[in-house]
Amino acid sequence: MKASALRAAVRGRGRRLGLWLLCWSLVVALGLGLGLWQWQRAADKRELLFRHETAPELENPTVLPPDGARLTLSGEYLGDETLFLDNRTHGNRLGVAALTPLRDEKGRLWLVERGFLATGPRRETPTVTTPEGTVTIGGRWQLAGDSAPLFGPNREGRRLQRMTLSAWPSLDEFAHDGWLHLETGPGRLESWWTPTVLPPERHQAYALQWWGLALAALVVMWLGGRRLIRDGRSSSVDVKPDPEE
Repeated sequence: MKASALRAAVRGRGRRLGLWLLCWSLVVALGLGLGLWQWQRAADKRELLFRHETAPELENPTVLPPDGARLTLSGEYLGDETLFLDNRTHGNRLGVAALTPLRDEKGRLWLVERGFLATGPRRETPTVTTPEGTVTIGGRWQLAGDSAPLFGPNREGRRLQRMTLSAWPSLDEFAHDGWLHLETGPGRLESWWTPTVLPPERHQAYALQWWGLALAALVVMWLGGRRLIRDGRSSSVDVKPDPEE
């Protein structure tokens, strides 16, 4: 074999080895990164649950309540302004969550998420009975936060795809940027909301799975790289340069 051909073969094996290492390095990096992300999510969930466990109990607060606080409010529901958060599921049932503004004794507006209302797959406008007169209710406060992107209009008739205070443009400004998840008092429906969907332990398990994938990819990269190097050395020994060159 001519020396030029031999050098070309060596370069080809080097490219294959480099491509092999690059691809598996990306898999290792992906596994490590996703594992760290899930581990951080577990820490965030523990912090959220701690805030909820230690949150204060407030009655008709005048300042912004902390996230997770238990509130007691007195006022009147604006039943005609009830909207419904669409595509909720609870106990393998499809339905909506009833959202009714409440005007407290000082004239401030609060949004109250009253609970789950089963509707099935029907698309008719849901109906719900709303208590009249002054009521005293209690529940868990949730600050409005970042939400997933919305494609298309948020409001369709009386249904909302995403909970947002801007869905009531005809009303005065709400007292605070958030809503109360009703737990006690008149107007309460079946509770469905929870502060967190996945517990911290689940995120930790996902993190370990991703790190296990990264370790497996590292082993495959090492074994495959060794074999490519060994095969390259063997072929180099077997091939002798042409003596006529």
